[in-house]
Amino acid sequence: MKKKRAQKAAPAVSDERVERSKKAVLAAAHQLLSEGGLGGVSVDEVSKRSGVAKTTIYRHWASRSALLLDACSNMSARPQAPDTGSLQGDLETLSLYIAAKLRTAPWAAVLPSVIDAAERDADLAELQKKLHGEMRTAFRIVVERAQKRGELSSGVDSSEIIATVLGPLYYRRWFSREPLDENFVRGVVHRAVQTSK
Repeated sequence: MKKKRAQKAAPAVSDERVERSKKAVLAAAHQLLSEGGLGGVSVDEVSKRSGVAKTTIYRHWASRSALLLDACSNMSARPQAPDTGSLQGDLETLSLYIAAKLRTAPWAAVLPSVIDAAERDADLAELQKKLHGEMRTAFRIVVERAQKRGELSSGVDSSEIIATVLGPLYYRRWFSREPLDENFVRGVVHRAVQTSK
């Protein structure tokens, strides 16, 4: 009887150890991504940072690419759709949230290297599309809600409004590097709402 109990308990300990090592590897990969983008992540360096042997890393991830895909898959902002009662209020809430993340979140420093690598790697291109889609979902919800309220015409393409709002934020963060302050964000949203009516 005691022997059977011991055999049942062993996998739980092993599973906990596996989960701990996976978490350590992903934490090290995230840290390296935020320091040097995709090019700064090697299995050797992940092994050194995490304290997990390379053989163990390769047991869980068949390749560096598989590890990168897993590490990048949890980077994006996934905002909830607010309901302030107006399209402008909802878009401002979302846009201020995204602007804050673009200024402070580690993924904002990593995303340009993901976008660059996606030009040559179909798996990363699919991941980049998924991450961007997750960020856009809340925007799409508030636009569709505004259409149901009659605040916007049903013929308005939600993707155009989203691009009109997110485009300037991305431009300031990664190209002009001008401040992403509240006044700028509110102005972008105001113009997007006015031109969509």
